[in-house]
Amino acid sequence: MNNKEFTSELSRRLGYTLKDTSELVTSLLSDMTRQLEEGNTISIQGFGIFEVKKKAERISVNPTTKQRMLVPPKLVLTYKPSTLLKDKFK
Repeated sequence: MNNKEFTSELSRRLGYTLKDTSELVTSLLSDMTRQLEEGNTISIQGFGIFEVKKKAERISVNPTTKQRMLVPPKLVLTYKPSTLLKDKFK
């Protein structure tokens, strides 16, 4: 399901216009992105937790040349589904 299909389905279920639903989805995703950029964790009950974690620097080896190189630390987005959501897929 892509963004357009998702917005159409949500619009149909909520009884809102497609334009209003599209603005709602865009606003929600924009606010979630801003919160994550600020280092905040987003917890949605019954769905899961979105969090930005710092991945430590590490040494990597090029399999072809066997050359060792230092990979710098970086931020990664993680998602942990809630137990309720996990149970629905068992």
